[in-house]
Amino acid sequence: MRLVQINDTLWVAPQIDPEDFAALKEQGFTAIINNRPDGEEPGQPTAAEAAKAAAALRLAYTHLPFSGYGFDEALVRAQQAALAAQPGPVVAHCRSGTRSLTIWAVGEVLDGRMAIEDVDAFGRSHGFDLSGVQRWFAGRG
Repeated sequence: MRLVQINDTLWVAPQIDPEDFAALKEQGFTAIINNRPDGEEPGQPTAAEAAKAAAALRLAYTHLPFSGYGFDEALVRAQQAALAAQPGPVVAHCRSGTRSLTIWAVGEVLDGRMAIEDVDAFGRSHGFDLSGVQRWFAGRG
């Protein structure tokens, strides 16, 4: 399981399987945010399966699925609320981690905590291509 720390409260990751949840809890994570739609790939755990496994471990679980850049500001705000509701670190995942980091970065730009011209370098510094953030903002106009 590859986790990339973004700040004190957010880590992003590729697909996390329910079998990994106990290890995450042992590491101090309090919540999981799943940004993958069900059925994106064959054999992928469903959100219902993951939610059940998380509940058994008393981990908060939020399913906020989207594909590509098919999200709106309401989904950005829902992701921010899911992060803010947790007393400890959260791991957000999708197929590669890029979507989860993209939606976070969009929120940072919307709220003025990051300049849009700094997003690409920030993404590269964490091993991700965040060029989609620019495309998302360009599509809002």
